[in-house]
Amino acid sequence: MRVYEPGQIMPMGNMYFIYGEGGTGKTSLAKQLSGNKLLFSFDGSTNALVGTKDIRVFAYDHTDATTLQNQVSAQLNEALMSGIYNTIILDNVTALQNWVLENIDNASKDNRQNYQKLQLWFRDLGMYLRASGLIVLATAHQIDNGASGLIGGGRYEPDMNPKTFNALSGPFDVVGRIYKENGQRFIELDTEKGNHAKNRIDDRVLIKADELITAKKKEEK
Repeated sequence: MRVYEPGQIMPMGNMYFIYGEGGTGKTSLAKQLSGNKLLFSFDGSTNALVGTKDIRVFAYDHTDATTLQNQVSAQLNEALMSGIYNTIILDNVTALQNWVLENIDNASKDNRQNYQKLQLWFRDLGMYLRASGLIVLATAHQIDNGASGLIGGGRYEPDMNPKTFNALSGPFDVVGRIYKENGQRFIELDTEKGNHAKNRIDDRVLIKADELITAKKKEEK
């Protein structure tokens, strides 16, 4: 537990959770972030980062599947302890969730307990990242519920178990959906649209994708 006396609350790095269809440029959002970056890739989609000079990548594949939770926890802890990174990126937590679920599936006879373990692991991951004080970017695929999804809720949502998504994204400052329209990329941050979205940093509800980070910097200047 941390205790902040009045007037002594310390700023922490912003945390961004962006979901969307494949090919909408989720991975390339990492280029906007400043400083030394460490990216955990769970789906091998690193082509968008070719040519970058400030991103270290841990790219996992099927050979890592059975020990993935331990690897991610150990490598993340080592990275934070090193003190050399400004930003942590989790690229495609949809894939990460599926791997983790497969590892704990049937660990209990009650399937509800398996999902509870899944949710607890992701909750701890989100809180650990929050406590690091670093800038964090997480990406995920989306689910399109079709027009029927507009009744009583949004059409789009992250491709994750809902409770697992809530457990992970709770500490995040921004949750938004990235999409393409007329050749441009946008990120929707408007909670009133019904899709999973929030913005605790400023009052923007719809932005160009390449202004996710830079627009805020301009406002501060």
